[in-house]
Amino acid sequence: MRKKLIGLVSLAAPALIGALAASCDKAAADQVNATAEKLCGPCGEIDKGDIGISGNAQLDGFFAAVGKIGDATGAINADFDANVNALSEIYGVANFDANAKLDAKVDALIAAIKTEFSANLDGGISLKYKPAECHASLNVAVQATANCEAKAECDVKADPGKVSVECSGSCSGSCDGSCEGALPTCEVSASAKCDTKCEGTCTLDAAASCEGTCHGTCDGECSAKDGSGNCNGECTGMCTGSCEFKAAAKCEGTCSGKCEVAADAKCEGGKAPSCSATCKGKCDASCTGDVTPPSASVNCEATAKCQAQAKAQANASLECTPPSVDFSYAWSASASGDASAQADFVAHLGELKVRGGAILQGFTKYDLLINGNAKAGVKSPVAELTTSITGLASAGADAYADIPIFRFNCALGGFATALTELGTVASEGAANLKAQAKFATAFTGGFKS
Repeated sequence: MRKKLIGLVSLAAPALIGALAASCDKAAADQVNATAEKLCGPCGEIDKGDIGISGNAQLDGFFAAVGKIGDATGAINADFDANVNALSEIYGVANFDANAKLDAKVDALIAAIKTEFSANLDGGISLKYKPAECHASLNVAVQATANCEAKAECDVKADPGKVSVECSGSCSGSCDGSCEGALPTCEVSASAKCDTKCEGTCTLDAAASCEGTCHGTCDGECSAKDGSGNCNGECTGMCTGSCEFKAAAKCEGTCSGKCEVAADAKCEGGKAPSCSATCKGKCDASCTGDVTPPSASVNCEATAKCQAQAKAQANASLECTPPSVDFSYAWSASASGDASAQADFVAHLGELKVRGGAILQGFTKYDLLINGNAKAGVKSPVAELTTSITGLASAGADAYADIPIFRFNCALGGFATALTELGTVASEGAANLKAQAKFATAFTGGFKS
């Protein structure tokens, strides 16, 4: 039986919290805890993803956000270590030790990759790279608000899976409103003509200059060639084939990717165009910035508090697209006639592309969680959540009048665990990010000596 002593709790809470926190009388504290567990069940644990720790929907939402951040950073660190170990074995790192310090393993791996590149390639390797992109989870934001309002006994009407959010930042996806800062775009197929500017690859109708990567033949100097001798880099002359643009440009041919459209235009089928800038309206995809999920109820006094914890959960549940990685290179004279060496190199490079791409995606997410992105106006979810939890922990008893009286000990434990876990994530993040940044810098720089 979970009785809520609304009103009386605000009077009893200070004495109860003081007794539980101080634990002056162990027998009395044990008796209170035993009674609490009998009436309400055992306290939930943040690191196990349990819900209902305190019985207060707004507070438990913040605890859930802490658990999401802990799970995300733990998984990123584990994946990074596993990928570094796997690549170290692939590249035959001398005296490889899976239990060595992370920084030392990364240094040894980078050195081994540079050695293999130097032995097999003429002029090193060229990298075409599009970074991973991470955004707050809109689905989590909307669902967390709806669940919280439902627990507050509000009349939830909206379908959380079909509701757009307000995004005071960069909306990467469909924008039902005005896109400010860049022209909206429509996705187009390889056979589509684009009368404005094409963002992606242009299949040329005839030889033309190419501001980007030329795939085909170049009647001038080509910065990099593929294994068949075709141009796969920057062309100083005219390119025949296709051009992968550095930035949106006029396409004399057919466009594959995105085509810029007028501000009030619609895409094929009447769909709203995509916006990669600030969306003044409803954003139906991903948002880099401050997410404000809509209320799922027509009139709910708990909406503001529910939205606050929903934002925290959305920012803790970053969704990231994988980076785009493409290598181009030319064999050295010593490797040109060695089929076995070439086969080994290509196999190793394939593993490096897959595992390195995964590392870059994890690093982008980890860095955003710990440090945020000042340029994009994104604050650190870890820092923001720490501030929120600290403020909630110091709130008066009236703020938690709806917590069942025998759940106060669970709430106290939740506060202590949350702040400890956030502190650990922040402190461990500095060392782990240093090692991941070292690999990311070497990778995106083509492992140049």
